[in-house]
Amino acid sequence: MNAPEHNFQGNHQGLPAEQSQVIPVIEEKLVVTTELVETGSVTVSKKVVEEQVQFDEHITSEQLLVERKEINRYVDTAPPAIRQEGDVTIISVMKEVLVVEKRLMLVEEVHITKQQQQTPQHFSETLRKEQISVSRNHPDQRG
Repeated sequence: MNAPEHNFQGNHQGLPAEQSQVIPVIEEKLVVTTELVETGSVTVSKKVVEEQVQFDEHITSEQLLVERKEINRYVDTAPPAIRQEGDVTIISVMKEVLVVEKRLMLVEEVHITKQQQQTPQHFSETLRKEQISVSRNHPDQRG
């Protein structure tokens, strides 16, 4: 089926043919906005709590015991200047002695022993820590 054709060049509602009529076309548009509404509030607070603590701890200290041992013995070759025997460090002290012939004489050895000693000591120290609390505040209900 064909739709009937209309001739719109003729007279439009009594207007002369040389005039045209303007028909406004209207369209609605949607504008969406948001609005902030307070639903409550939160209060955060912090406090520092001090706590006195007691504790015992061993403190290690080292002392050196120095012994001088006289040797006074002639040697053909010098021993090592420093040697280790167990936990003792030995330092050889040499001197040249004039005799009919020149010979080395071991005069003494210095023996150094390291000793550890632990003594208990009591300490007291203040430790601080922070504690946080959070509470929610509700606004007045609106009617």
